[in-house]
Amino acid sequence: MLIIHEIYRTILGESRETGAPCVIVRLTGCHRRCAYCDTEHAFHGGASMTVGDVLARVRELGPRTVLVTGGEPLLQTESRALMQALLDDGRRVVLETSGTTGAKVGLAEVPAGVMRVVDLKTPASGIAADQIDWAGMACLGSGDEVKVVCCDRADYEWARGVVREGRLSPTTPVTFSPVWGRVAPADLAEWILADGLDVRLQVQLHRIIWPDRERGV
Repeated sequence: MLIIHEIYRTILGESRETGAPCVIVRLTGCHRRCAYCDTEHAFHGGASMTVGDVLARVRELGPRTVLVTGGEPLLQTESRALMQALLDDGRRVVLETSGTTGAKVGLAEVPAGVMRVVDLKTPASGIAADQIDWAGMACLGSGDEVKVVCCDRADYEWARGVVREGRLSPTTPVTFSPVWGRVAPADLAEWILADGLDVRLQVQLHRIIWPDRERGV
């Protein structure tokens, strides 16, 4: 049984799948409290659903791409069965996870075929570096993605060091994103260009499409 906070259809706002119509399956619960979190509503509440219940709702909504997110979806052990069921149903499955220790399902245990988008926590996130699942990140490949959310210039410089020191898999794409309303995308773009970093700049597309909506996007 899964605790599901919400399921809805939207346009995917982040990752290399940005712009694709998708179904978001948001699981309840998170063991972290990031300073830039924009889904605090998912910390509590939700309804119990079986994997079959979730799959039926996804089919009703239509889009082939499904984003499994939270909260922290890997806190629920049955999230693995859910992702496998979605894959078996012919879905393109994207997982968003914090990439920190303490999850019930490890990054290496995520079913093959799922695109793992891992949020590398910066200092300003409030998550200590020793809580990052560095070993789990080492298993990521070219079909996955590491996302770095920068709260300020210091966060950018920290992440730049991680990239340059080779602490991430060389085959895994890395994106840098500005915290909405705190770092100007143009500033982050200039920093990346000035340093010649081999990363992608990403903004939250759903924030641009629906700037006045906090839920259901």
